[in-house]
Amino acid sequence: MKNTRNITKDLIYIGTNDRKLSLFESVYPVPNGISYNSYLLLDEKTVLFDTVDKSTEEHFFENLEYALGGRKLDYLIVNHMEPDHSAMISRVLNLYPELKIVCNQKAKQMANQFFNTENLSEENFYLIKEGDTLNTGNHELTFMMAPMVHWPEVMTTYDKTDKILFSADAFGSFGAINGNLFDNEVDFKNLIPEYARYYTNIVGKYGMQVNMLLNKAKNIEIKTICPLHGLILKENIETVIEKYHNWANYISSVNSALIIYTSVYGATQNTAEILANNLAKLGLKNIKLYDASLTHHSYIISDIFDYSNIIIATTTYNNGIFVNMENLINEIISHNIQNKVWSVIENGSWAPVCGNLVREKISQIKNSTVLDKKVTIKSAPNSTTYDELKELAEEIFKTINQ
Repeated sequence: MKNTRNITKDLIYIGTNDRKLSLFESVYPVPNGISYNSYLLLDEKTVLFDTVDKSTEEHFFENLEYALGGRKLDYLIVNHMEPDHSAMISRVLNLYPELKIVCNQKAKQMANQFFNTENLSEENFYLIKEGDTLNTGNHELTFMMAPMVHWPEVMTTYDKTDKILFSADAFGSFGAINGNLFDNEVDFKNLIPEYARYYTNIVGKYGMQVNMLLNKAKNIEIKTICPLHGLILKENIETVIEKYHNWANYISSVNSALIIYTSVYGATQNTAEILANNLAKLGLKNIKLYDASLTHHSYIISDIFDYSNIIIATTTYNNGIFVNMENLINEIISHNIQNKVWSVIENGSWAPVCGNLVREKISQIKNSTVLDKKVTIKSAPNSTTYDELKELAEEIFKTINQ
């Protein structure tokens, strides 16, 4: 059965949802599923904007066939060649062999790699570059490159007629679409955490490239954003763009402490809670604690982007850093997080060495400060460490309230 919806009189949503997927890209938990957005423009020429993941292909082709209403397909615009958006290219070509694939040179190269399209002639492709336009009748489409947001071939398409930006993976979110397709049909503020988790983990490393796209977006009037994942944006465009600006420039929106710990027998957890209590006594609000062994790193990474002060409390394990904390720190480094104040607490019953190892890793992080005060616990906190935790809390508090 068809499952389509008009965005405008001639632009139709024909995307799909995967509610069975547990790990997006085999990494990120998606307890609320994921949407694969695809759009069809019915102008003098028909235009398909991206396809979907293979897992939902049958529903996609039902939607496409119904929306076309017997018309042929003239163009397939490929904004992003990642397979969750391009997996259906070969089947679309089989059904509509005369269509033109509209993409840039890098995307064409990737199409050959993914789908063995080398047997296609040059006539099958309509290659474009920055600023090129495509007239489909009543609509004029302009193409803006967005390399490394988050793959090198990514581009966006701007419909000058209706002021719609087809934004590829930018401005998207985790979560399936639950009937309500537009941001003004839901309580949008409740969805911000999933927009944050999506951006920080999928796109977050590429702040400079995101800024380049944001600067291009300033020069056009945008009434609607059609991303490849998540809701279509109308009322909250400025909110999401402001969030992207802050994340891309590593601007902390929460001036408080995020305490991340790993604890084998509970002593390091207790230490983290004592520090949090001391900070609260000083008047600090919005403190948050995470157990890095229990919480998936994508949620922690998302909050690290927003928090100004990060405290790592972990245990020495096999003469190194406890494995779950070391994995998290490696993720932090790989996401290019910057502009944070870091503190370290270490635990070790006979040879506490993880603190210096953590500090060594953190020193790789750009534009960040590591406080000199380091608290060492031997098995469990005692009267000495209670005093040291109080001192550390005071030092952290000063950096937040300068």
